[in-house]
Amino acid sequence: MANPLWRLILNGKSAADDLVRAAVTTLREEGARLEVRVSWERGDATRYVAEAITDGAGCVIGGGGDGTLGEVATALAGREEKVEALPSLAVLPLGTANDFATAAGIPVDPLAALRLVRDTTPRPIDLLHVDADGADHWCINLASGGFGTEVTVETDEGLKKLLGGLAYFVTGMARMGRIEPVTAHVHGDGFKWDGALLALGIGNGRQAGGGQVLCPDALVNDGMLDLTVIPELRGELGTTVATLLKEGRLAALDQVAERKRLHEVTVESPNGLVLNLDGEPVQAARFRIACTPGRVRVHLPAGCELLQ
Repeated sequence: MANPLWRLILNGKSAADDLVRAAVTTLREEGARLEVRVSWERGDATRYVAEAITDGAGCVIGGGGDGTLGEVATALAGREEKVEALPSLAVLPLGTANDFATAAGIPVDPLAALRLVRDTTPRPIDLLHVDADGADHWCINLASGGFGTEVTVETDEGLKKLLGGLAYFVTGMARMGRIEPVTAHVHGDGFKWDGALLALGIGNGRQAGGGQVLCPDALVNDGMLDLTVIPELRGELGTTVATLLKEGRLAALDQVAERKRLHEVTVESPNGLVLNLDGEPVQAARFRIACTPGRVRVHLPAGCELLQ
């Protein structure tokens, strides 16, 4: 198809964004067949994706934050057609966090982000398939639990710059008594971990919570998921903080984090736990998470660090 139809599924919060309107106008002037649908409530994205497929669209674009992107990716993943027969997926990052787009290097400028559809060939990437107490979910970026799902902390800007995000959040909130560790059993592919955890990341992508890097080495097309468990910090927390100050964020995390690369993982908690799937909270007592290779085709910039 020489000039395929693009369908932008735009979160209603961004419908009046002047930069988005200008970018859409410019792309149309450059010859793109770009149509816009505005989502208002849950379920709209699924309906718009189905409509785009019926209309023969070559690409659907998730315009919003990680939640909007996740909903559009879920709608594509739930289809019965082969991946090659479905529209490709592009990202227009307009949310507060934009964790997937940030890690992938997708421009925040709407015009530059939309031009990726024209200028790049979509690449097959993996999705996480999540069974939460028998309910099916899909996740394009990261399933996270612990501090990122239950607490929001205002952090001194100077310390943020010095320590980086994840290390300070974990140690700082534990020191201030703002985290209740979650008792969990984590297992899969010969890996077993039992105990109380402060944070959990199961990644296709690398970061969540507005820049907290939980799975620093994750790749979106390796057919694997990256698991990171931050256990409850015992002993003198002041020592841990001192280590952070002296050695920096990554060195400190390497000392406390349990990391593993797996095809699938099961997380169980006797009292239940909440996992954020692309920023959307899901509560269950048992999560079974598997990597589904090449489930969608996504437009990513040249040199994207998430690609193998």
